[in-house]
Amino acid sequence: LDDPGLDIAAGEEFLQEVFQILLEEGVQKSTDVTQKVCDWKEPQELRELLDLELRSDGEGQERLLQRCRDVLRLSVRTGHPRFFNQLFSGLDHHALAGRFLTETLNTSPYTYEVAPVLVLMEEQVLAKLRELVGWSSGDGIFAPGGSMSNMLAMNVARFRRFPESRSRGNWDLPRLGLFASQESHYSILKGAALLGIGTDNVHLVQTDERGKMIPEELEKEIQRVKAEGSEPLFVCATSGTTVLGAFDPLDAIADICARHGLWLHVDAAWGGSALLSPQLRHLLAGIHRSDSVTWNPHKLLMVGLQCSAFLLRDSSGLLQRCHGVGASYLFQQDKFYDVSLDTGDKSPQCGRRADGLKLWILWKAVGSRGLARRVERAFAATRYLLEQVKTREGFQLVMEPEFINLCFWFIPPSLRGQDRSPEFWDKLGKVAPAIKEKMIRKGSMMVGYQPHGSRVNFFRQIITNPAVTRQDLDFFLNEIQELGWDL
Repeated sequence: LDDPGLDIAAGEEFLQEVFQILLEEGVQKSTDVTQKVCDWKEPQELRELLDLELRSDGEGQERLLQRCRDVLRLSVRTGHPRFFNQLFSGLDHHALAGRFLTETLNTSPYTYEVAPVLVLMEEQVLAKLRELVGWSSGDGIFAPGGSMSNMLAMNVARFRRFPESRSRGNWDLPRLGLFASQESHYSILKGAALLGIGTDNVHLVQTDERGKMIPEELEKEIQRVKAEGSEPLFVCATSGTTVLGAFDPLDAIADICARHGLWLHVDAAWGGSALLSPQLRHLLAGIHRSDSVTWNPHKLLMVGLQCSAFLLRDSSGLLQRCHGVGASYLFQQDKFYDVSLDTGDKSPQCGRRADGLKLWILWKAVGSRGLARRVERAFAATRYLLEQVKTREGFQLVMEPEFINLCFWFIPPSLRGQDRSPEFWDKLGKVAPAIKEKMIRKGSMMVGYQPHGSRVNFFRQIITNPAVTRQDLDFFLNEIQELGWDL
């Protein structure tokens, strides 16, 4: 014990080498359009290449450095300008610097004493997000993803209505009713299961042809649930649905919630960043009337996974009362500083990532106007692609996009001119999966597809990466056409 149990000098030398690998393989090649989006390997081949077995003895530095290269080389390059597969993509260097800092500090912002800088940054970022929502006060916390943010909203709503549920559970509560649209995120169902409310008590409200919740149908569902003896509790409206990018009419929904005394939560995980743009914030008109909001800057703002804010209009300490248990080894009340800065008891978690840091650094780097331009550029890129899809033979829109979700079919020459019979649609449903397999094996790009209701598989193209150019968008359509031509 007289000497350190680590070789610090060797460790620092190793890190210097790793940082160089990160810069070359993880940053430069990941964002280089001439590189593949992925170097696809079948699972068994990848297992053999990676040599995943963990052994009794360690390996030398050169072998470990090669393993670091392999991790980057054989992973999907989500920062690539031709990665369109998820609602997150791209690589922002300032935000990445924040992620490096977070990992290096290796602390949790649950108390001011172990994370003073990070606690104050989180406080400021949450206040700024609330301001954009339209609240002059309130509360909030960063959660590990939008699903957990939505579940926090459900839990807080139940606690506000039935504070005894915290100590006595669901036993003495009436049967609760939760409402969300048919296009809502699946986390609402997961949350109902996790919280013991039950998925049978989530009532999915009918949407219109564009995927927006129909307020009149919400009213009918609430009345029906009341007539059956259940207690309506919570409405989740969506601002930017996952597939179609639809924005529910928040003002009309807020009127209904006010009339029935229901908690209104807005899942703006995807569309919340439109609030930064004076041109686009009208999509979320009425969001200031909500009780809580989910917003994921790791999506459209390219902050990096994960960064999900749960925002609360209430400023009475509802989060603390709902989740706090006052562990005496963390949240001592006789500390020498302002203990209100020990925010960890607001969350069901104990240890938390300091997810506000990377957003704070990005915001400092580009400002609110820079973030707004990022959103507007993504919107403009979608408009450009939309016009191209409309004029290209073989491409057919699913519907006009409201936001940044462009959904379309590619109809290969073998199916063009055929009657739109069940057989036609059955064959067309196989086109997108076949094209996607080809592009992934080739490594040229990556884009998502899915069926939707009665619609067979179509492509859903998402642009969030500011590095994407007109040339990348033209390549995207050309590549689909080339890969699907012979199907």
